[in-house]
Amino acid sequence: MQIKSLALAATLLAAAAPAFAADYVQQSGSSLTFATKYQGEVFAGSLPGFTARLSFDPAQLATSKLDVVIPMAGANTKNAERDDTLKGVDFFSIAKFPQARFTATKFRSLGGNNYAADGSLSLRGVAKPVTLNFTWTPGDKPVLAGKATVKRLDFNVGGGDWADTSIIPNEVAVSTKVVFAAAK
Repeated sequence: MQIKSLALAATLLAAAAPAFAADYVQQSGSSLTFATKYQGEVFAGSLPGFTARLSFDPAQLATSKLDVVIPMAGANTKNAERDDTLKGVDFFSIAKFPQARFTATKFRSLGGNNYAADGSLSLRGVAKPVTLNFTWTPGDKPVLAGKATVKRLDFNVGGGDWADTSIIPNEVAVSTKVVFAAAK
């Protein structure tokens, strides 16, 4: 009788234990880009070298989390003069703030394979809430494809004369496609 009680207790404990999301690591083929305007002309850039780690299960959103580390020195708009300006003290100030980081621990379903990751972006020593809306394509190499809007002035990006939003809008569109594989 005591053995049956222990077995029942163990089964109940296992059933009550929270399920955890699957862990994933970033694979090649991933990208992180941004786009905005300068004096009305659209320009885009990439932030290569970022690393993303994800714990995610659509059925267990409460235990999901995302951590993205972005080295800012790699910012590339294919215009050397603009890239140097972006890396300087008026924009990313990479000497003082070499990396940005996005972390999210609150995930919401938006229906179908669409989700939102509510998190915090740390950029130039400032941390502010940012939401990444994304689609999740499951498989052997699942893909997270997402978009966010970052208000650059909230992070002191583009200060001084560059704070004029008629020259550069406050909103910067950020897009990502991250290819993952199950962590081992």
